[in-house]
Amino acid sequence: MKCVIIGIAGGTGSGKSTFSNRLKAAFKDDIAVLYHDNYYKNQDETFTNRKKMNYDHPDAFDTELLISHLQKLREGETIECPVYDYSEYNRSDQVVLVEPKKVILVEGILVFADSRLRDMFDIKIFVEADADERILRRVIRDVKERGRDIEGVVEQYLTTVKPMHYLYVEPTKPLADIIINSGMNEVAFQLVKNNIEKILYSNC
Repeated sequence: MKCVIIGIAGGTGSGKSTFSNRLKAAFKDDIAVLYHDNYYKNQDETFTNRKKMNYDHPDAFDTELLISHLQKLREGETIECPVYDYSEYNRSDQVVLVEPKKVILVEGILVFADSRLRDMFDIKIFVEADADERILRRVIRDVKERGRDIEGVVEQYLTTVKPMHYLYVEPTKPLADIIINSGMNEVAFQLVKNNIEKILYSNC
């Protein structure tokens, strides 16, 4: 199946999920969205040890599986996307069926870090934000939505999230086709939305 794959990267709390979710809301089932977070590797460690692991390093992700799933979607096959349980720091036993679409969004902090995955993207978007804004958003999100305690969020940010951002996420910004400063950037949203509309609804 001929499809266009759009990669959306950026640091934690930058607004990339907001941008992706806005596009998904605009086009609903006409597009598919895959989140790199759902492809965290399954862990056999105890809960205590899982909490201490580095989830912001490229090796934390089963990118091989994500690449395989994108290839299957391009070939017109439905995939079983894993589901990550943030409260357990591990992949759950659930899966979500994702059907092939003409437009597929792939979102995550490190989706540009692997050249094999990066080369599959027809459009690469990087969402950036000030570091202070990102940490504040991260704290609010993890406490409210993911059942984390604030001390644990801050410790994780300082020990892994922040250093990994500068080692692995920030260096991928120049690889993007488009760099935007907010997930709520309306001009950027309309430009991408118009492009997707042309792909979905053209007679070609």
